[in-house]
Amino acid sequence: MSASPSRSSIEASPAPAPAKTRGFLHIARHGAGPGSVYIVTYRRVEQEQNRPRPVLAESASALIELLERIGVDFRLKEVRGALEDILRLGSANIPDLWLSDEEMVEKGLVEG
Repeated sequence: MSASPSRSSIEASPAPAPAKTRGFLHIARHGAGPGSVYIVTYRRVEQEQNRPRPVLAESASALIELLERIGVDFRLKEVRGALEDILRLGSANIPDLWLSDEEMVEKGLVEG
């Protein structure tokens, strides 16, 4: 008589979702006009051992592409307001971004 594995041991249990950390993006513009460059830094609300790594966007379109890759929702009023502040004042924060450690490393926002 051979023992067959139970159905529950055959079905793979879903892996728990990685814990996400609350943080915000700080964006600073350097220069004016089409030659502007943007420095994007992810800051965690809860400080941990990973240090933020600034990411350079060499144009406004590169900044938009970077924000899309990170997962910023441009439909949010806070995001649109932050983009206006960057143009008007030179820097701004995009609040309430929840990213896991793996996502931050993958997107190049912290040193691995």
